[in-house]
Amino acid sequence: MNSLTFCRTYEAPAFCRSEILRYAGCGNANDEIMPLLESCIKEAENHLVYRVCYRELSFGLNGDMCDFEVFRFRSANLASNLESCKSVILFAATVGVGIDRLIAKYGRLSPAKALMFQAIGAERIEALCDTFCKDIEVELHSRPRPRFSPGYGDLPLSVQRDIFSVLDCGKRIGLVLNDSLLMSPSKSVTAFIGIGGEEK
Repeated sequence: MNSLTFCRTYEAPAFCRSEILRYAGCGNANDEIMPLLESCIKEAENHLVYRVCYRELSFGLNGDMCDFEVFRFRSANLASNLESCKSVILFAATVGVGIDRLIAKYGRLSPAKALMFQAIGAERIEALCDTFCKDIEVELHSRPRPRFSPGYGDLPLSVQRDIFSVLDCGKRIGLVLNDSLLMSPSKSVTAFIGIGGEEK
């Protein structure tokens, strides 16, 4: 198994305005919301980056013990997700600290804008993860399992320490983990995606 960690920088994926509005809790777009949304997208564009680091790891399963080549832990939910997979792609993705700065700035000046920037950040990181996963599917000629992140189901957030150590996220994409296991920049994701198993 390749022990190298790789990095990618992407161009901005297309914005999905309906998803942004969903994250913002806006049921319907109207003549007041749409100009606000467009204004915030335009302001955010130059503050966003799209960076991913990743590594392929071999994978073995013994009951609910998930055994990777560099660490192991118990998670029945992740074990079910990765059942019959021979390897995983472990990745970290971020859209950068710029969106956090906009959220903080407008938290004082305009709560409506701060909410919209929160929603834009959520949509952007999901779009980046989707783009990366589609690339992996094409490159490996194998449909990966749905990505699975620490904090979901019974997969503890403490796994983040191992992920950050293996990928060296701070050096590679400027993503750091604090003592409370919170990521900075906040609009970031770490996840496992299973490769090489039968689809569930």
